[in-house]
Amino acid sequence: MSVSHQYREAWESFWRDISDAPGEAIWDSDPALTAAPHMEWFAPYADTSLPVVDLGCGNGTQTRYLATRFATAVGVDLSTAAVEHARRADLRGVATFRQLSLTDTDSIRELHERLGDSNVYMRAVIHQSDEKDRPQVAAAVAALIGTSGRAFVVELTSRSKAVLQQLVQAPGGPPPKLAAVFAHGLRPAEAEDSEVPRLLREAGLDVLARGDTALAQTEHRADGTRIDLPAQWFVLGRTGRPGRR
Repeated sequence: MSVSHQYREAWESFWRDISDAPGEAIWDSDPALTAAPHMEWFAPYADTSLPVVDLGCGNGTQTRYLATRFATAVGVDLSTAAVEHARRADLRGVATFRQLSLTDTDSIRELHERLGDSNVYMRAVIHQSDEKDRPQVAAAVAALIGTSGRAFVVELTSRSKAVLQQLVQAPGGPPPKLAAVFAHGLRPAEAEDSEVPRLLREAGLDVLARGDTALAQTEHRADGTRIDLPAQWFVLGRTGRPGRR
């Protein structure tokens, strides 16, 4: 099964139309606000001598940070245009990037064969995937970590959808960076809160730790306050491996 042409083109058009300027995408927050605090939860469970794969890496901002914490960092994204952004931004060559669909089982298997068991970092991918593709996204996480890797998955919650609706309905309409998301047909916060852990467990993953957080955005409300979207996070391992719940 492959993603729909409409879904793929939505992401291609978004990344084609955006510049290389840091923070132009609403989710392209500084790693100090994103991957760095996530590592505080993830690091106690992850073997940092293993590679890390950043799924849905976009322009690679978080991938480049992860390269400072793991032996090897690989960023993958559905969008060819996003991968081109990521390669241009990686001036020091600290990570590698490739175009890959998480629903392409053969490509996921090939990546695992090349890297071996790996850690996975995935930020806000399931919630905006087409419903039919979400089980395969979860399965890709499981395939890449193998038996010894760990995964950190963070996804927007239904409370985020309410925040986004309020922003859309605000006088003057949504802030420009959020308007760009909807203009390209992207659909944030579509997955139900209970769906995410269910899909991860059905993929054969144990939830070793979990909690609530908020994903900092690069856009602000009319009053100048930063938009932070409610989210839930999970540290995951293979079924049958010991860990906290």
